[in-house]
Amino acid sequence: MSQLTTHVLDTTLGQPAAGVPVTLAASVSGVWTELASGMTDDDGRARSLGPDAVPPGRYRFVFDTAAYFAATGQVGFHPEVVVVFDVVDDGHYHVPLLLSPFAYSTYRGS
Repeated sequence: MSQLTTHVLDTTLGQPAAGVPVTLAASVSGVWTELASGMTDDDGRARSLGPDAVPPGRYRFVFDTAAYFAATGQVGFHPEVVVVFDVVDDGHYHVPLLLSPFAYSTYRGS
């Protein structure tokens, strides 16, 4: 399993958000470098996005919410959600995204 994982839940529909395109990038000397890209599965999870381990540093997940909203017949306000976070140790970093057409929330999960 990747050290960095994510899970997207559609709070409007009350279900996992399947089919959300997600990109993982690292900040290297202030420049974002893509590490991996993928899509959430039927449970809304991107379990194997990225390497098994990453060094400490700044990372981001970019969620293509416009594609997801279009696929589910919703009109959204945020065409993408960018979540930037710092990795400070070798622990597992799980970054859930709670999504609706007009708002989102995120936190460090377990």
